[in-house]
Amino acid sequence: MKGTDLGAGMRAAVERYGATPLVFHGPRGVTTTRLDALHERALRVAAGLAGLGVAPGDVVALQLTGRVESAVAHAAVLLRGATVLPIVPIYGLRELGFVLGESAATVLITWDERAAEVRGMGAGLPALRRVVAVGDETWKALEEHPPLAAHAPSDPDDICLLVYTSGTTADPKGVQHTHRSLLAELATMPDHGDGYVYLDAFPPGHVAGLCVLLRALVNGVATVFMEKWDARTALDLVHEHGVTASAGVPFHLAALLDAADGDGRGAGPLREYLVGAASVPPVLVERAGRAGIAAYRAYGSSEHPTISSGGADDPPGKRAATDGRLKPGTRVRIVDLDGRDVPAGKEGEIWSRGPEVFAGYRDPALNAEAFTPDGWLRTGDVGRLDGDGHLTVTDRLKDIIVRGGEKISSKEVEDLLAAHPAVAEAVAVAEPDGRYGERVCAFAVLRDGAELDLDEVREHFASLGAARQKTPERLVVVDTLPRTAAGKVRKHVLRKEIREWTS
Repeated sequence: MKGTDLGAGMRAAVERYGATPLVFHGPRGVTTTRLDALHERALRVAAGLAGLGVAPGDVVALQLTGRVESAVAHAAVLLRGATVLPIVPIYGLRELGFVLGESAATVLITWDERAAEVRGMGAGLPALRRVVAVGDETWKALEEHPPLAAHAPSDPDDICLLVYTSGTTADPKGVQHTHRSLLAELATMPDHGDGYVYLDAFPPGHVAGLCVLLRALVNGVATVFMEKWDARTALDLVHEHGVTASAGVPFHLAALLDAADGDGRGAGPLREYLVGAASVPPVLVERAGRAGIAAYRAYGSSEHPTISSGGADDPPGKRAATDGRLKPGTRVRIVDLDGRDVPAGKEGEIWSRGPEVFAGYRDPALNAEAFTPDGWLRTGDVGRLDGDGHLTVTDRLKDIIVRGGEKISSKEVEDLLAAHPAVAEAVAVAEPDGRYGERVCAFAVLRDGAELDLDEVREHFASLGAARQKTPERLVVVDTLPRTAAGKVRKHVLRKEIREWTS
């Protein structure tokens, strides 16, 4: 990998790894291409974006599924020197409108139905100059341009990625990364050599999915991309393409193991699996080991993509019970509520810093809470470091629900549910779930004489344009909520009740 920006890194990768195969599997069929061919398409689209008036530094939003055009569009934006804004496909118009508005995106590339919906939003998005729909004439016109000539290199500290993540606030937070921070992330990933083939289960819009794509574009990693997750299909792809490594949340790994057990083929050439983005039960790592897969845990966030990671060669006990060692250049502090360091082996909040840490939020008012005055990132997660330098994440301070790796703001769920005319007060908390790790459980106090059931709640959330994963999957109607003397709802009491129900 060469260069100080991602565009230079991609151009160097084509010279060295141009023949690397890339496979895109989806409902419309399979597209097989090479890195150099994809790069050529991306240069044409980059020129097309320039023709639309996209200048270096402008924000270009992409709400796409994991088809080949998504990879081309990501590469094109970066080759143009613009800032890529990937948006998860499950975001509804409510979330999408907020993201497009706060980011001041000038162009949106999406699918045709969504393009029509966004065009209908009109004056509500004054910065948005053009909406491009993949598959229609607006996209074809971009690809008809001659390839973009090389432009002046970007400054390593220029913002090149803007990704939105839901946390403890109602609205998503715009996380900004630079060429320097993303190249540092890619530099920590080892060169696995010939025969290494990766299966990508993460959809675009997540930092994890973006990093997988960049590994292919900059590090030349042979990759099979799945547009839509299905465990049996994933297993077929593993055997068909000789996949040796993959990653996902516990749901992905468990489903893949179920599929491998179900048809008797086993895991084939799959030998390692990074599992994270949610609480990982040690029994899952152990089960993978029995299937011949060295599964290991990792820990990171949109703000600091990889803080720690295990490895296929780590002892089984460390892979099952810890989140691995710190990545090169990363440092952490484990601190108490007063910000004082605690001894090794003791739990406290995890503070991190290193070359991969983001450059700050799109809304700078959020930075004061995220960083200490001397530059440490407050992760909001709780963990401990053992004597061997392995980090274990044990809990979190942030009031979020992590469903299948997706971070859901409980406050946003509460606000949406409280908008129902039958609801006087709403509280959302995490309910343990064997498949997704956690799911949304809502407690509601109803207005006098009102009634409400879960089907009505689903219809209500859909009518507001909320993403499906934010819709409560359990509704508990109560007369009162437990409170502190100051009147705050005691959520830990509700979580305890839920654990008793599910134990």
